[in-house]
Amino acid sequence: MVLIFKFPATALPKTLQHKTFSFVHQYRNATKLAALPGEPSGPVVKTEIPGPKSKQLLSELSAIQQSSSVQLFADYQKSFGNYLTDVDGNVLLDVFTQISSVPVGYNHPKLLELFQKQENVKTLVNRPALGVFPGEDWPDKLKNVLLSVAPKGLRNVTTMMCGSCSNENAFKNMFIWYRGKQRGENAEFTPEELQSCMINQVPGSPKLSILSFKGAFHGRTLGSLSTTHSKDIHKLDIPAFDWPVASFPRYKYPLEENVRENTAEDDKCIAEVEELIELYAKKGIPVAGIIAEPIQAEGGDNPGSNEFFQKLQNVAKKHGAALLIDEVQTGGGPTGKMWCHEHFNLSSPPDIVTFSKKMQLGGYYLKPEFVPKLAYRVFNTWMGDPGKIIILEAILDIIKKENLLQTVEETGKVLTSGLKELEKEFPELINSVRGRGTFLAFNASSMKLQGQILAGLKKKGVQSGGCGEQAVRLRPALTFQPYHANIFLDKLRQVLQETKQMF
Repeated sequence: MVLIFKFPATALPKTLQHKTFSFVHQYRNATKLAALPGEPSGPVVKTEIPGPKSKQLLSELSAIQQSSSVQLFADYQKSFGNYLTDVDGNVLLDVFTQISSVPVGYNHPKLLELFQKQENVKTLVNRPALGVFPGEDWPDKLKNVLLSVAPKGLRNVTTMMCGSCSNENAFKNMFIWYRGKQRGENAEFTPEELQSCMINQVPGSPKLSILSFKGAFHGRTLGSLSTTHSKDIHKLDIPAFDWPVASFPRYKYPLEENVRENTAEDDKCIAEVEELIELYAKKGIPVAGIIAEPIQAEGGDNPGSNEFFQKLQNVAKKHGAALLIDEVQTGGGPTGKMWCHEHFNLSSPPDIVTFSKKMQLGGYYLKPEFVPKLAYRVFNTWMGDPGKIIILEAILDIIKKENLLQTVEETGKVLTSGLKELEKEFPELINSVRGRGTFLAFNASSMKLQGQILAGLKKKGVQSGGCGEQAVRLRPALTFQPYHANIFLDKLRQVLQETKQMF
């Protein structure tokens, strides 16, 4: 079906024979071979991207709202599997998947079947205020769907709409928990607390903080924005809390050749975390919680080691702070495990784990002691969406039946080894291949080159994404097979070869 693995290497252009043969060899050794029936065999580029129809639609949209972030307009009726089709008929191999949000590809047949059932349609159109009027099946849906994939040791869950509001409300849980410890388990609110909170004053509105990390991204709502430090454009002109910001590890690559330096980097960052916790305690703004991404996404795909997170958990426990692991991007399987922090071998579960994107709705898992005892302390009208739970239930069934976490591991090995080959072939252009599973990235040698690589891939029919100042990141669907990986690697090599010739 896909030419890149049917043709022998000798049938390819001489400049591509050696490397493409290597990619083909990896493909033939892969154990997962099946594609979705009807999926395109490869990218098709008919126009420049964005094409004329996309440009016309962008002009119309720009008259209504700020839309300069729009790259193209998609045709979601024609998009399928791992391929995104745009309104100009270009068919793009999608290794970005709506910023890591499409778990089983576009228009998966099993998902399309869901809303042929009348009961599912009624769930969609009768969207309830879940905190007040949940449907009869809501407890079972939470148990059988969300709790079926809960991180080990976490048996409570709160549903929300998106990643930002998940983190935002999880902060409230941490603050409520922290104040509960200070106040005493059975102590009642004082009249002074009840009155002062209404005018944003202590003690009812206490001075507490959340420690976050440089390069972090946790959302754009007002509270979570105080923990986001990836791009200045997110934060300019927006008031922020005086909360501590620690350094996140920046490792030297390849990891196996820089163990001593990277261990020292972990220790330096952990020491800084502890110093900041102590400093903010002295300032009268104690740290109630720590938030961290397993792999910083928007900030440049910066991973934290197992040892870093083990030590971070120990520091949080030592100082009585909660540990929140933000799995909005890493959750749902792209690292080869359902939750990236499962790689870390932590001594106990994180206190809170937030999710969204591949999980279709937002929310967070939490320990029982973080569940508020009173109603309305964490509350909004919808508090999630039962329609999304229907979709998630089917997605989890597909992941299980098609063994997609194993596919992620297999495809991740093909991608990683292929990227490392390209890194050796073009050391002046790319470096620092890193990640887990198919949640991968590499650095371009400059910000300008990052843009050239992304633009070059798009011209060849590959939709990819950047992050940080120099990183090119991969966020394919869980259905992304080894032969998809080889198509991507071949296109990337063409881009790098053409770019090298320009220098």
